[in-house]
Amino acid sequence: QDFPCDIVMGWPPDSGPVSATKPYYRSTYALVLRKQPATEKVASIDDFLKLDPAVLKTLRIGVYDRSPASAWMSRHGLVDQGVPYLMMNADPGQYAGQIIDQDLAQGKIDAAIVWGPIAGYYAKRVTAVPLVVLPLKSEPGAKLDFAVALGVRFGEREWKQQVEAVLEAKRPQIQAILREFGVPL
Repeated sequence: QDFPCDIVMGWPPDSGPVSATKPYYRSTYALVLRKQPATEKVASIDDFLKLDPAVLKTLRIGVYDRSPASAWMSRHGLVDQGVPYLMMNADPGQYAGQIIDQDLAQGKIDAAIVWGPIAGYYAKRVTAVPLVVLPLKSEPGAKLDFAVALGVRFGEREWKQQVEAVLEAKRPQIQAILREFGVPL
């Protein structure tokens, strides 16, 4: 059997060799900002982008290579502030939230742009320094928000309908869990 599992978690609804369910949530990339005197009043991406250009030029922004965040940074003249991180890393000691959990928390960078669930989860874990999660909005040339579904095998219509019925019935609980973990929705 080519596909021995029954469900693939976190599947993009419009791609791949499986049949995607209706999306069960939608999130966006987010900028996680370490609060400091120059950024103390920043409460939104608009506030961030309106910072004095001299302040913006001093900020080090961690960003995964080949992520949609790179296009966003380019659109807003922030490429020189970027600190690149490898998206795919074979080191088992590396994990996606490390950019926030360690480097941002320790002050090696001033901000990080990561996928929303990673941003929300790790920003809530860091309690030693004040962090704020600023959801990004898609713009022409920089798609940043994406729906998330489950994948099931093609041809199993009844199974897909059953899974979608459970997702719909549990929607309030799913949304509550996502909010609890700080996922920007």
